[in-house]
Amino acid sequence: MKAPTPEFQLAFLTKIQRLFAEGDFTATYKFALLVSIADYAVQYGEDNDEELKIPTRSIGAKFIELYWQQSAPYKDGVLVQNLGAQAAVVAKVAAFRNSGQSLTQALQSRQLVTAVTATVVTQPIKYMQNLGGSNDAFLYVKGEGFILLLPGVAYCLRRFQPLIQQLSRAHWIDHIKTNKQNQSWVKKDSDLESFLFKTSRPSLEIVQAGLRKISNRCFYCNGLVSNADVDHFIPRTLYPRDLAHNFVLTDPKCNRSKSDTLAAKQHLFKWLEFIHANSDNLNQIGFEAGILADADSSNSVAKWGYNNANAGGAKAWIKAATVCAKTLFLAKK
Repeated sequence: MKAPTPEFQLAFLTKIQRLFAEGDFTATYKFALLVSIADYAVQYGEDNDEELKIPTRSIGAKFIELYWQQSAPYKDGVLVQNLGAQAAVVAKVAAFRNSGQSLTQALQSRQLVTAVTATVVTQPIKYMQNLGGSNDAFLYVKGEGFILLLPGVAYCLRRFQPLIQQLSRAHWIDHIKTNKQNQSWVKKDSDLESFLFKTSRPSLEIVQAGLRKISNRCFYCNGLVSNADVDHFIPRTLYPRDLAHNFVLTDPKCNRSKSDTLAAKQHLFKWLEFIHANSDNLNQIGFEAGILADADSSNSVAKWGYNNANAGGAKAWIKAATVCAKTLFLAKK
C-alpha cells in the first residue's frame, strides 16, 4: 500500500487545525482522545494508507493512563477538567487511585476499564468530529466496540505525532488554566505542564533506585556513576509518554550531550538486549513508580522513531560526534 499523497497530508493537518479552532471543548476528553489514537497509530499502525481498527477498550485503558497522574491532588484538590462538575473519568480514576491501588492494577481492573470506556464512547468518540456546528468524519467511523481510522489517517497520525501531542497538550493546559474552578490553584508561574504530563520527582527517584540495582554504570559510556541521571532512551521530545522500559541510567555528562537526539546503532542494539534481559525488573520498577511498563510498546515506539529519523535524514548520537542514522528493523523480542 502506498503512503497518502502530500495533498491528503496537508488537508489532514488543516482539519486538525480546524478541530482545535472550531471544536466544542467543554472538557479535556477530546484532547485525550486525539493523544490516544495517535499513540495507538504509532504502536500498531504502518506507514501506508490502510485503515486501522482501534478497540474502544484500548482507548479506555489509555484514558486511565493519561488521567492517572492528573487524578492526584494539585495543591488543594484535584484539578477540574470539565466546565461543569468534575469529569466522570477523572472522578472514577481518582476513586480507584485513592483506594491505594496502582496504575498497573487500574489497567487490569475490568470494572474500571469498562466504566471509563463507556464514558469515552458516549462522549468524546461521539462528538470529537463536530466542527463548526456539523459533523465532519475525517478521522474515524464508529463500529460496535471499536473505531476505524479512515484510510491515510493512521499514517498521518504517525508522521505528525509529535506535533499532535504538542498541540493537544498545549490546549489541554490552557483549558485547565482558564477553567474558573481551577483559577485559585493555578497561578501564572505554576509549572502545570510538569504536573499534568511529566513523571513526578518521587517516581523518577524510584526509577533511578531500581535501575541502580540492575547496574551502577552509565548505559552509554559504561562508566561508574555516583550522581546518576535517568534518561529517556527514545527522547521525550520525540515521544512524550513515559514507559518504564524506555528509562536508562546515565552519567549526567552523557545525558546532557545526548539531549533530545536518538542514540546511535550500537546503543540501540544494547538497549534492545537490555530490555529483553531485564524485562521483569523493569516491570517491577514501573509498578513501584506508578509508570506503565510495556516492552512491546517501547519496542514499537523505537521502531517508529528510528524509521522516521532515517526517512528524514536525521543524525544519531554516539558521544561527541554524530553519524547518519541507518535504516534499522527492530524485531520484537
